[in-house]
Amino acid sequence: MEKLTFYAVSAPEKLDRIGRYLSERLSRNVARRRYGYVFIAMEALDQLLMACHSQRINLFVESFTNMVTKLLESNEPELQILGTNSFVKFANIEEDTPCYHRRYDFFVSKFSSMCHSNCDNEEVNMKIRLAGIRGLQGVVRKTVNDELQATIWNPQHMNKIVPSLLFNMQQTEEEPRNLRASTLAENESERPSSLAEVCFRELLSRAGYGTLKSIIMPTLNHMDNHSHWDPNAFALRSFKIIMYSIQPQLLHLVLQQLLTHLDKHAESRPPIRAGLIRVLSETVSIPASIGPSVLEVFNTLLKHLRFSVDLTVQERKSEITDSNCKSWQLNEKGEESKFQDVVIDTIGSFASILPDYQCSEVMMFILGKMPLSIEEKGSQYEESKIFQVMLLRSLLKVSQEFSTTNLSTTLSNSILGPLLSSTLLEEPEIHLLSLVVLQSLLDRHHNLERLGHVRIIPDVSSLKLRTEKCTKQDAAVMRKHGQQIYRQLYQSCNQEDTDRRHFNALYKTLVLLALELSSEESVLVDLLRLALAMQEAAQGGERHLSIYNQCAMHAVVASFLNLLSQCMSVTPFQQHVNKVIETRASDAPFLLPEEVFRDEPRLPRKLPRECKALLFLPSVIAETLQSCAYNGERISVPYEPMTDDHEGHSHRRSLDTTSIQFEVEVREDNGYKAEEVTFESLKNVIGG
Repeated sequence: MEKLTFYAVSAPEKLDRIGRYLSERLSRNVARRRYGYVFIAMEALDQLLMACHSQRINLFVESFTNMVTKLLESNEPELQILGTNSFVKFANIEEDTPCYHRRYDFFVSKFSSMCHSNCDNEEVNMKIRLAGIRGLQGVVRKTVNDELQATIWNPQHMNKIVPSLLFNMQQTEEEPRNLRASTLAENESERPSSLAEVCFRELLSRAGYGTLKSIIMPTLNHMDNHSHWDPNAFALRSFKIIMYSIQPQLLHLVLQQLLTHLDKHAESRPPIRAGLIRVLSETVSIPASIGPSVLEVFNTLLKHLRFSVDLTVQERKSEITDSNCKSWQLNEKGEESKFQDVVIDTIGSFASILPDYQCSEVMMFILGKMPLSIEEKGSQYEESKIFQVMLLRSLLKVSQEFSTTNLSTTLSNSILGPLLSSTLLEEPEIHLLSLVVLQSLLDRHHNLERLGHVRIIPDVSSLKLRTEKCTKQDAAVMRKHGQQIYRQLYQSCNQEDTDRRHFNALYKTLVLLALELSSEESVLVDLLRLALAMQEAAQGGERHLSIYNQCAMHAVVASFLNLLSQCMSVTPFQQHVNKVIETRASDAPFLLPEEVFRDEPRLPRKLPRECKALLFLPSVIAETLQSCAYNGERISVPYEPMTDDHEGHSHRRSLDTTSIQFEVEVREDNGYKAEEVTFESLKNVIGG
């Protein structure tokens, strides 16, 4: 070999003849089954290939590849492995001159078939699979960076390479136990599953913008063909490998391909769609994965959510004996609701990586899908009602990830308008969700988790509630939208189908408004007037409410005023509230939350009438607050909710004139002084 190598290096023009001679000898030896000479010939070829790097190497490579092809075509596993090892050595050589006519189609097909070897001998089977994976790894290294071999990215090749690697990657749990303990399997890198994963990562790392799709599509098709969406453990693992192996600027392309594939499965079984959605959810672990088309992602998810709602309604209407009903709709009843939960959780996962300004856009986009006018007797009433619930649940997920210090962003017209629509009051579940979403938007200091359920709190300071001074922007927002919020809260307590959850949400919303705007006097006074109006309604005002609702409203008002009086730190006001609560505890415990919101409350047939000791009196509250520089006149004026008329897109509003406030600057000798001016004081000045 030393003499032959020296001769080949000294006379490179002879490489072609040397290669042809060795190729002929190897072919004869293979045909005659003289495998010892075959190994000698291949060893000679390998050493010559490693030693010679002249410009004439291309002619020698042709003979070499013909010999490797001859070995791979053999039925003997040893010869196939020998040919593969020689090809891998050749793949690691960097050639000095390009080759315009070399093709690797045969090697791709053969190595891919070796990856699927299924012979009876498990040890031989593993060796052949390992050789096939190494061969594919050699093809990848030899071709992906060669501009002359760009056809390797064509679907005809990738549809063989990618499934072969995935097939071996999924064999981790299926490998025989005796092989795991054998010397061959002792080295982790010598297992087909581990080596296939390394090769798959290497292939992904070399993919570019125009070639990544040729890897993703065979991966998706492989998951379809082998039912890896349900269960989806292998699909999750595979796409995590993809997301962490490709270039960061290509992450959004994977998401787009998954969304497109989800559209193809629009009519598949719910578990399959749910598995796909879970894989989508996992892709957002990397912030760059969502890419520039944020609304497109949410639009696709909401589209599938709507389609699932339609299928749910069809399930409810269809009879079990209906021959036209799909079998999966009958056998997997309830799977659609699980799919809907997965979609909503995925929307929250996507929202968790978005900046606040995009979260705001997404919330407006979701509310834009909200059907604000529904015909009660129409054929689509049930679908629209369920879809409203799903949209509000999605909105809640996004709002929980939305954090801002400015209420003008949180409580904008585009968000508050649909959220406070009167249509949402018609269904108890929908109305409850709208209140919970409003709480999430208001809770900037994370006080919601500290409040708990409706109860009388002896010492509010033990809750360690967080407050800060109200900014001028926040005060302006409440002057603009406060009456809409108050009206929604007032109307919610007058609904007949409310239960404990609704009253708990009402209480938390009132408290959050008071905490977030604790330094704004006008807001606190308006909340006091609203609470007193609720008390008046509970006494038998506008509507005939059940005894439970009346007692629950009294309990909510008592709990709210108890907390508000301690936050305002006005001693006379706090004393009045404590006195009423003590009187109720002894004479009418059914007006306190501890009794009303029990599992089995003891309620009277009717409420006691004209018992002032059990009620919070507006005149007493106004007097106590006026002594501490609060506007007592406004507290004495009964609250009147604002009304909306949405017909013809016109809005006629009955304004609460006592809530109109603005500031004027009065010139004094030593500077400027801001004074509060109410509508009544202006009227007096003009009349004077």
